[in-house]
Amino acid sequence: VQLQASGGGSVQAGGSLRLSCAASRRPFSSALMAWFRQTPGKEREFVATISFGSGRTDYTKSVKGRLTISRDNAKNTMYLQMNSLKPEDTAVYYCVARISVSGTLYYNPSAYVDWGQGTLVTVSS
Repeated sequence: VQLQASGGGSVQAGGSLRLSCAASRRPFSSALMAWFRQTPGKEREFVATISFGSGRTDYTKSVKGRLTISRDNAKNTMYLQMNSLKPEDTAVYYCVARISVSGTLYYNPSAYVDWGQGTLVTVSS
């Protein structure tokens, strides 16, 4: 799966952004999808994940209640709605995928084969 992330930008604390991740090849509907983020000098951090049928989602604790992951398999697109943004959300956000219909969720970046190019989110205080 080839991935293209977009929607990043600069916002003030408390603002919102919506990231999109478009997949250019099938089988998107059979892919487990996720968002990771990274800041300079730090490891890539798991943010959120969604199973192939959207039946299961999970989030890192720091974003629960503020960020929402979703997908539209008909459009081969995944989304990350980001509300109540904080300066600590500033990072490059990557969308990732692995083919999986088991329903198992993965939190380690090494579990994902396909990575998008990243989109920068900057939240100012």
